[in-house]
Amino acid sequence: MAKKTAYMGMLTALAFVFSYIEFLMPINLGVPGVKLGLANLVVIVALYLMDVRWACTLSAVRILLVGLTFGNPASMVYSLAGGMLSLVIMIIAKKGKLFSVTGVSILGGVFHNIGQIVVAIFVVETTSLLYYLPVLVLSGTIAGVVIGIISAILIRHLKKAMPAEGGICE
Repeated sequence: MAKKTAYMGMLTALAFVFSYIEFLMPINLGVPGVKLGLANLVVIVALYLMDVRWACTLSAVRILLVGLTFGNPASMVYSLAGGMLSLVIMIIAKKGKLFSVTGVSILGGVFHNIGQIVVAIFVVETTSLLYYLPVLVLSGTIAGVVIGIISAILIRHLKKAMPAEGGICE
């Protein structure tokens, strides 16, 4: 249990640092919510090298910490909606074994944006926000490809470096 907790602490800190980097260097394409999703890199690695519970915990803790540090209650709601929908879709895609790590990452990026748009539609009470969706789907796809490729490389190398019994939380 101590080993699992230590890994979770390191991964949470890494995801937090990646979120901070994105906070410092926002991407401005005229559409709110466009980000590379660096922290999702850590979540995907956790999803493949740890179990689903640990990946869910990591994602939720990261969203809470980043929201409390750099955001506000509204940004936490949007991040939580996007992050949790993204994670559920990635878990389903991974278990279905139809997608590579990059494919899972693309789905995560796209559904993160969809989750945020759905919440925004309810908060602002207008469906006109759907006009942002094509740009957000495209940016989620591009970010998903980049994060997925890097994740696949990391997962491959980390698996080689781990003991024969499997994931980091075995």
